[in-house]
Amino acid sequence: MSEEEDTVTVTVGLGERAYDILIGKGLIAGAGARIAARLPGARAAIVTDENVAARHLAPLQASLRAAGIDSTTVTLAPGERSKGFETLEQTVDALLGARLERRDAVIALGGGVVGDLAGFAAGIVRRGMQFVQVPTSLLAQVDSSVGGKTGINTPRGKNLVGVFHQPRLVLADTGVLDTLPEREFRAGYAEVAKYGLIDQPDFFAWLEANWREVFSGGPARTQAIARSCRAKAEIVERDEREAGERALLNLGHTFGHALEAATGYDSARLVHGEAVAIGMAMAHRFSARMNLASPDDAERVEAHLRAVGLPTRLEQVPGALPGAAALLSYIAQDKKVSRGSLTFILTRGIGRAFIARDVPASQVLAFLEECRPQ
Repeated sequence: MSEEEDTVTVTVGLGERAYDILIGKGLIAGAGARIAARLPGARAAIVTDENVAARHLAPLQASLRAAGIDSTTVTLAPGERSKGFETLEQTVDALLGARLERRDAVIALGGGVVGDLAGFAAGIVRRGMQFVQVPTSLLAQVDSSVGGKTGINTPRGKNLVGVFHQPRLVLADTGVLDTLPEREFRAGYAEVAKYGLIDQPDFFAWLEANWREVFSGGPARTQAIARSCRAKAEIVERDEREAGERALLNLGHTFGHALEAATGYDSARLVHGEAVAIGMAMAHRFSARMNLASPDDAERVEAHLRAVGLPTRLEQVPGALPGAAALLSYIAQDKKVSRGSLTFILTRGIGRAFIARDVPASQVLAFLEECRPQ
């Protein structure tokens, strides 16, 4: 069977703005033809980072040339610290300097940082350019490249400035995942597990049984990515702008984003998927503490995340963390806050996540104090 035949397509059904997520090996080599078919006559700017460029930029450029697409490249420093105002301004200036027009395309070649920043730039330059995601990390393939959320961080919190800007196409080349450092692959796996924990307990059980095959590659990996993308697509179709149930996709993120802000977005200490893993474990323990779920479920979640090598406790974050009150202040700044009330994604058990509004800050503070290393 050819790589083309192995490609899985997941469609995000948003009416006239519907788009496909293609999942399979070798998609970067054929990216130019697919982009040209959807955006005839477009020029392109590839936004990438130094690490990804060294591995994957040349084949993408060659594919675009073969399809008759002129392109320029914007190369960023790798890491979460590039996801800020300064780098956004540099990217916007590069797009304008290349004289790209609204019908031209910004192609994000990289992980979540590149995708979020490039998508934001595409959303605001000339009030909206075409946008294509070519995610090169597991986390980006199953989460950040799908759904149209774009943005940057500020010292006050993660992803607090941004726009909703849907891509025209997502090309998830599973072959590039073989070049990922193991730490980055594990971090992306946290987002895969998240979909099972939200509302698909059978998927979580499948991951418990098959995670080794997901890590080693092959059909199980493609299956896990496709199922994750379908799960997110279905939620985005029903709630594109997070007016309701899309908030469930933030399971683990309220605690996790606070930890990222508290570590200054230092990826040497903590990357996003690791923060989400700790956050999901904390969300399940907090749910058990509030008598919403069984402690056995919290332990099961934590056991699986530990098995794959992900952190689940605050003491596993290298270096000192601020106190519980300071962590609570980061949580209070998070986007899941509404009119000052704390909103969390909590759970009544495996695959039974729900939106909990008006969570008392005193209970969160007490829980954070319990979680602090003694």
